[in-house]
Parts: sequence; C-alpha cells; structure tokens
Amino acid sequence: MSALVLDGKALAAATEEALLARVAQLKEKSGGKTPILATILVGDDPASATYVKMKGNACRRVGMDSLAVEMPASTTTDELLAKIRELNDNPDVHGILLQHPVPEQIDERACFDAIALAKDVDGVTCLGFGRMAMGEEAYGCATPQGIMRILEHYGIEIEGKHAVVVGRSPILGKPMAMMLLQKNATVTICHSRTRDLPSLVAQADIVVGAVGRPEFIRGEWIKDGAVVVDAGYHPGGVGDIELSAITERASAYTPVPGGVGPMTINTLIMQSVESGEKSLG
Repeated sequence: MSALVLDGKALAAATEEALLARVAQLKEKSGGKTPILATILVGDDPASATYVKMKGNACRRVGMDSLAVEMPASTTTDELLAKIRELNDNPDVHGILLQHPVPEQIDERACFDAIALAKDVDGVTCLGFGRMAMGEEAYGCATPQGIMRILEHYGIEIEGKHAVVVGRSPILGKPMAMMLLQKNATVTICHSRTRDLPSLVAQADIVVGAVGRPEFIRGEWIKDGAVVVDAGYHPGGVGDIELSAITERASAYTPVPGGVGPMTINTLIMQSVESGEKSLG
C-alpha cells in the first residue's frame, strides 16, 4: 500500500487563502495598515537573495508588505546590530528576518539574539527557543513549526510515539525535538556522529531527517509503517532521506520538493500576520 503523501505545498496554498482574509480584515480595522516583515540580507550570496525574494513574494500573496533591507558584504557586527535595533524600534515593522548565513566577520548569534522577542517571527533567538522549550508563549522556529503544522493537519498521532530526530542544529534539530516532546512523544536526538545510527532510526515511529547531507539516512534503516519527515533539500531534488526506498513501506512521508520547504516560508508569513494582529488589532 502506498504511503500517505504529506503535501506541504498544498497545505501552504490553503493557508495563504486564510491569511489573505485575515490581513484584509486587519487592514480594514486598522485604517489601511498591514503587517510588515523586514528581511535583512547581508552580502550577495545568490541562494540567500533567492530565499529573501521568495519570502517577499509570499508576503505579497497574502496582502502583507515587506521591507527589504540589503547591506554590503563588508558590514560589521556593530552595523548590523544598529540596523536590527532600528527595526526593533520601528512600530510599523511587525517581524524581522535575518537571512542565514551572514558573512563570516559577523557574530551571527549576537545579531539573531538582538531581534526583539515580539518580532522574532522566524523563531531564531535564544530567548524564543527557551520560552518555547518551557511551554511559554513564543514564535516557533519556522521549519520545525511548519513540520508540526503538517503533522497536525494530516492527523499524524504524536503522543506516545518514539520520534528520532537526526540533526542537532539550533534552528531545526534541537527545536524540532523540543516541539515533539511538548506533544508527548518520546524523543531521541541523533546526528552524523551517532554510533549505530541505523539501529536507532529503525526504532522510530516518526523519523525526522535534519542532518544536512543528501540521502544520508538510508531507506533500509526505516521500519515499515513509520512516518518519515525529510527537512533536507539538495541539488538534484533529493533530501536527507532516501525517500525512493520508503514510499511503499512508510505510513506517511513528506516529499522533496513540496513537503517541508513550502511550510517553512508559510509559517514565517503566518507568524508575521499573528504579530501584526497583536500590534494592530
């Protein structure tokens, strides 16, 4: 029997329709104001520029405004911090996105953490992560929050399940594990240096691939009936998991592309709308 395809692209499109109505309603209530997401791009990395452009387009599709801030590759940490403080103090800006990665001379973590909690719609600050992990109010990191929304939408049972997260990055693997734990999964965090990784993956009811290596997680490791979430994307249209080997054995899986990726941007936009509603509503 073929696995259920967890179609993030379709879910994102449906969510955009609802967000468009929310933004229109907010605009009417606030005298024409809309939520504004400020995107900061430092340097001229073409992939980063493409991602920022995609996020601006997503804003426009739901009737939001975006403010594109472009800074040269020679920008210092102090200059970037000053720009973030300026956006924090701007009452017309409701969300701030600092595009990763920044040039190597910049202290990226210091700059992420300078973003005001109320405007941290990408969920990248230490304070936001800590509050989320403690079950307090905060915007979840966009990719893992997008994954949780996919699982919820498709009715994937999480409570009591054994989830294995392969990856430990501060903006994906670690928050993913905390979010699954909040929903009463039993969570094992693995990574590229984990000993006997295949046997740990084989125990998983839910597998999340977030290690950043193409098809690093082999299909033969995954047990029949598991839910497979692939958060990777690499040249050639492959993810972190060998999906071609599990489409007939898994109970459900996220395709690559069209699974997790669209929900990452969609979650960023949704959380920007929520921030705008809190401020303007």
